[in-house]
Amino acid sequence: MTAGARLRPLGLLLAATGAVALALLPFVVFKANRIATGEARGLLNVLPPGAALGLLGTLGVAAAAQLWRSGARLRLATALAALAALLAALALAADRLTPAGDRIVRVAPGGGFWLLLIVLALAVTDALARLKPGPLARVAILAALALAAGLALAGGAFDQLSILREYAVNASNFGREARQHAVLALGSTVAAVLAGLPLALLGRRHPRLRAPLLQLLNFVQTVPSIALFGILMVPLAALATRWPGLGELGITGIGPAPAAIALFLYALLPVVGNTLAGLARVSPGVIEAARGMGLTDAQVLARVEVPLALPVILMGVRIVLVQNIGLATIAALIGGGGFGTFVFQGVGQTAIDLVLLGAIPTVTLAFASAVLLDALIDGLRRVPA
Repeated sequence: MTAGARLRPLGLLLAATGAVALALLPFVVFKANRIATGEARGLLNVLPPGAALGLLGTLGVAAAAQLWRSGARLRLATALAALAALLAALALAADRLTPAGDRIVRVAPGGGFWLLLIVLALAVTDALARLKPGPLARVAILAALALAAGLALAGGAFDQLSILREYAVNASNFGREARQHAVLALGSTVAAVLAGLPLALLGRRHPRLRAPLLQLLNFVQTVPSIALFGILMVPLAALATRWPGLGELGITGIGPAPAAIALFLYALLPVVGNTLAGLARVSPGVIEAARGMGLTDAQVLARVEVPLALPVILMGVRIVLVQNIGLATIAALIGGGGFGTFVFQGVGQTAIDLVLLGAIPTVTLAFASAVLLDALIDGLRRVPA
């Protein structure tokens, strides 16, 4: 076998992308203050020689493991080691560039860091996909990553980074907006499940209603989120004006109410569609056998059909939850709060670190939700029928 045949195409792409990031893009961006123009700084300019060589060596070993057809465990271990070294180098660079006691200087990750982070994340994902860890293992890996990140943040390793400076300034609001974001995303998802399951059962029992119902829900999905928020503001504002008591309950044209209703409407199609698809996959023979045992239609539905269709139904819930975590960001435009508050404040102030303060938790929450629900679905599929 030739050397070229032993090379992994994905590994070659990742290694080449990482080399471009190191050679052509800045590792960090230094700003004298929050609004100053940033100065690009390369890896060798911000790290001591020993630390720089250590990082480059770790990245080189990870690249070699990705290039050759080595085992997935080796690729995973080297990619995780390189990821840890990359984050440690970023923290060290921020410490070195920030004068002692200075609260004005800003040090942000540069394009090279972000590209290397993406490359290593793809390498880790590829290795995990090939190892195919079980549901509990995936949850354990997620918990370990969350614990490591929590310890690093609690220990102050990244305190000199600009995004943590922004967090320090907005710490009093961060918890409130995080709770509001979770309430919007989770609340609308729960409401959609409670309403979507009966609608799906109605469509299944009455086939004539199924097509119009799905067409209506499909139409809702085609309406842009900003437009739907705006459409809902008008009737809600009118209702609050007509009945002031509704305003005291938070049902107004501006605020979380139109955002929650819009997220609920967007969530209905995946819930209804997946419920119908899951129930349709249940074997008619299984249903007839259950009826032959004397079960009523309601008992067949509750004890046989829904349990067998549950993995497919939960796939719809997963889609909805991840979707709503992202869409809840836009709720800040109409006063709904959430992480989008920081995103749009950062856009208005041309402060990318403030944007990241809202964007990174949103992405992290969506990713964690997807991993947990995927593990639950996989676990249910492995349970013997």
